[in-house]
Amino acid sequence: MSIELIYAIQQLENEKGIDKETLIEAIEASLLSAYKRNFGSAQNVSVHVEKETGDIKVYSLKNVVTSPQDPMTEISVEEAKAIDGSYDEGDVVEIEVTPKKFGRIAAQTAKQVVVQRIREAERGIILNEFSNKENDIITGIVRRIERRNVIIDLGKTEGILTPNEQTYGETYNFNDRIKIYVVEVKNTSKGPQISLSRTHPGLVRRLFELEVPEIHEGIVEVKGIAREPGSRTKIAVHSREEDVDPVGACVGQKGVRVQAVVDELRGEKIDIIRWSSSIQEFISNSLSPAKVIRVDINEEERSARVVVPDFQLSLAIGKEGQNARLAAKLTGWKIDIRSESQLRAAIEQQLLNMDSNYDPDEEYEDEEGYETEEDEAGEDETGEDEIADNEEAEKNI
Repeated sequence: MSIELIYAIQQLENEKGIDKETLIEAIEASLLSAYKRNFGSAQNVSVHVEKETGDIKVYSLKNVVTSPQDPMTEISVEEAKAIDGSYDEGDVVEIEVTPKKFGRIAAQTAKQVVVQRIREAERGIILNEFSNKENDIITGIVRRIERRNVIIDLGKTEGILTPNEQTYGETYNFNDRIKIYVVEVKNTSKGPQISLSRTHPGLVRRLFELEVPEIHEGIVEVKGIAREPGSRTKIAVHSREEDVDPVGACVGQKGVRVQAVVDELRGEKIDIIRWSSSIQEFISNSLSPAKVIRVDINEEERSARVVVPDFQLSLAIGKEGQNARLAAKLTGWKIDIRSESQLRAAIEQQLLNMDSNYDPDEEYEDEEGYETEEDEAGEDETGEDEIADNEEAEKNI
């Protein structure tokens, strides 16, 4: 262990990116452990590695005192001054005690410790690097598939794409280069564990940030994303400057920007929605590409009834209700979609129900006991009969 050690340290620094000082400290700590294991641990010692030559020296540390009690850890003032006249009581004297064959013994004993410290340093570097990339996207290469888990090569380490985070219908082949979203970085006993995703809505957001400069610069803001991975995504955007069209900025000239995102998502359809502070307008826009005639909202229940033309009903609902489902998820409101004819039929039925509840022949009496019209009619009839009888009596007289 001499100059070759220094060359090896420099090579590790260049290849692994581990700081030279960190490696030397790890080696010194391992050599100290090896010395105490082989030559006793009663005395205080330190190990020093020369950074230029790689020479290793072991020093015994002794406190300078007037009356030494333990010769292994203490030295008299007179003996200390004999070594160096500048020493005085309270100082610490370093006396070299390097064994002759210490280099070979130390190399055998400390090898595993050095390797372990190097691994820990590498893990720390990887952990720090990828912790800064949480909630961001990175590019990786598919290396293998283990029990449906896709292992992605990220350069210095590997990440895992679990089945739950894989987009339905996507296939991952060896050496495929894909963009993935970093969900979480955890430090485990086996090293940093990086969880990746192809289904997270953040993947769509970050892809648009890469493709649309206005989003990256903050001119256009992404207000919300509703996604069914592999099938369809709705993204609501808003412009902070009146002269910038947020939808047009995301679509790009001839659709090149949004097409780049669609290609990366392997054909997933994307609806770009204009966000609005008016909930009626926002709900209407969220049902795009369907055209909406009217939106009635119930703020207490956070629900909305939407009316669309008859020929647009299936488009508004979408295949298996997907369009309506994504619109509800994007806006956060319950949405009930009806066609014009359905609404008209419902109103007519409601009017019929109101009419069926009215019976003109039924007697009614209020709480204070006032008589009904039928009672009054009966009184009128009775009065007319009495008058007729009186007139007949007068004729007979």
